[in-house]
Amino acid sequence: MTVLEHAPFAAPRPRFRRLAVSVIARWLALAAILVLAGTLRFANLDALGYANHYYAAGVASMLQSWHNFFFVAAEPGGSVTIDKPPVGLWVQAASAAIFGLNTFGLLLPQIVAGLLSIVVLFHLVRRSFGTAAGLLAALALAITPVVVATDRNNTMDSTLVLALLLAAWAFVKATETNRLRWLLIGAVLVGIAFNIKMLQAYLPLPAFYALYFLGAGERWWLKLAKLTLAGIVVVATSLSWAVVVDLTPPDQRPYIGSSDNNSVMSLIVGHNGLRRLVGMRPQGGLIGSLFARPLTPTMPPGPRPGPPPNQPPFGPPGGQPPSRPPGAGGAPTPVQPAPPAGNPPNEFEIGTPGPLRLFVPPLSNEASWLLPLAIVGGLTLAVSARPRWPIVRNHQALVLWGGWLGIGAAFFSVAWLFHEYYLSLLAPAVSALAAIGAIQLWRASGRWAWPARLVLLFAATATLAFDVWTASNFLSAIPNWTLPAVALLIVGGLLLLAALVVRRQLLGAIGFAAALGALLLTPAIWSGFTTAYASGNQSLPSAYSGRPSGPLNRGRVNVNQALLDYLQARTQGMTYLMAVPSAMQGADYVLATGRPVLYLGGFSGQDRVVTAERLARLVAEGKLRFISYGTAGPGGPGGGTAEIATWITRNCRQVTGVNFTINNVRPPNGTAPGGTPGTLPISLYDCAGTP
Repeated sequence: MTVLEHAPFAAPRPRFRRLAVSVIARWLALAAILVLAGTLRFANLDALGYANHYYAAGVASMLQSWHNFFFVAAEPGGSVTIDKPPVGLWVQAASAAIFGLNTFGLLLPQIVAGLLSIVVLFHLVRRSFGTAAGLLAALALAITPVVVATDRNNTMDSTLVLALLLAAWAFVKATETNRLRWLLIGAVLVGIAFNIKMLQAYLPLPAFYALYFLGAGERWWLKLAKLTLAGIVVVATSLSWAVVVDLTPPDQRPYIGSSDNNSVMSLIVGHNGLRRLVGMRPQGGLIGSLFARPLTPTMPPGPRPGPPPNQPPFGPPGGQPPSRPPGAGGAPTPVQPAPPAGNPPNEFEIGTPGPLRLFVPPLSNEASWLLPLAIVGGLTLAVSARPRWPIVRNHQALVLWGGWLGIGAAFFSVAWLFHEYYLSLLAPAVSALAAIGAIQLWRASGRWAWPARLVLLFAATATLAFDVWTASNFLSAIPNWTLPAVALLIVGGLLLLAALVVRRQLLGAIGFAAALGALLLTPAIWSGFTTAYASGNQSLPSAYSGRPSGPLNRGRVNVNQALLDYLQARTQGMTYLMAVPSAMQGADYVLATGRPVLYLGGFSGQDRVVTAERLARLVAEGKLRFISYGTAGPGGPGGGTAEIATWITRNCRQVTGVNFTINNVRPPNGTAPGGTPGTLPISLYDCAGTP
């Protein structure tokens, strides 16, 4: 055998080495991004404590029995459920069972979900647009401030985003292969996402369906038939838990928190559905909800910057004091919440509805940093190929990511009730479009090279200007890192244009990297601030706001020790430590003791968890003795009715001589009516010996 006979086999070796080096470099770059993301998410973790105490108390309850676990009971007594579906909370409970009911155990599932979301987004973008686009999308998602804040919290949005990204992957596979099984897998994943945050999971679903219908290489009637079957699977998976719970007799399960008629279906359509969009509380079912008066929405607990002091969103309008002084003796008097004046009651948090809502404070610092570049990226995909049937790769990406972003942005621009961390849902689409658009414009060659580079520089300049303007809106002055960012963009732009003249690819790559560095600098620093200066209200995680966050509990529950000692000494052998108007006043006592605390009004104080008749029965059976009840509180009346207040007046006596002020860590704006920030004047009633 001669040397020449070996030549055909020896020739590919340098190419193989280059390929191996490329693969190693790709994974090293992704690993570096994950290290950065992990640092942002794990650093300063002890400052977060139990994060959202309402959910943490629910997890503590779920660990006490399989009954509480399945129904996601909000407190160990199983009186009422958390107002969210089970999957995200089940994952948290499993983590807490392994690592303990602590900061790490509660937050680990969301951090892991956030890191996995980065990997899935990298894969989805890379498989169609190359490694550079995939890495850029992954980096953008890793440093989106609201994503960092949400991944570091026990709200369930990080788990939701991961489930939807996996669903997107399945729909992409179905579009490429025409295989029904991938379509059904995607449908099941959307149904699982629904069981994490209910209807919010459906926001990207039209984009998933449009991707398959417009992109799959099959006859249109066959695609419609498959999508119809997938829709049935989506609905069946979505409602599986809800149907089981609603078919369970009410006396064998907890009350469905924040529902209008003790059913999960009502919770889906009402509190987690129409009320989010139009701010109305359903009365008389779906049709009745369309004509119901607006109701001040409940806000998850914790001090938040925003409305002026002494103007609580609950209680008489205009910040006027209640008709009876808080904590006064005598009969507890329910105070009805005031209707909104036309704008969302948490306007200080989400702004007013409108087309520019995501571009202006208070929401512009959450997920919008790369939004101008993402919009240009979407337009680039739209004009980068001729329309064909079925649509080609670039237009498929536009349908998937542009549809995801467009539908989500439209909803959050008009919705009445949501919270800042909900915007983490938009981050994957913003990151993907920004990365794809930037890489596509940089790679343009031939006669389109000059226009593409000019469009890229225009988009980069607009994005950087928006970032600087956004940062200056939340800080007292224009931040000092903007000068290096502007310098980087100028240098990068000059190098990008010079590379076209001298035809040096390396020069263009350096310029492109410099321009991207200029755009990523501000959101990266903002994410660092988000990690270092954790929000004082971890019930509502958000990006750094530039305002003082206030004291953090660093894992400690906030209870009145005198009240707790008094109750513990007198309730041994009883089921309930006490009854309270709402979870806002009771969650920390669950965390402090592990004992049941009856939430008379559910999360917000407006649910009819128990009737006066059942309350009397609990007292008569020796299961409950003490009821903490105030004349006015951020949760409104206990149970939302005068029936409970009347029964307490007639059958219980007010306990005096001990300070029973509840250190409530989660009033809607940190100031209780007539009280100091973080406290709720409340009376304790002893119902021992009542019939």
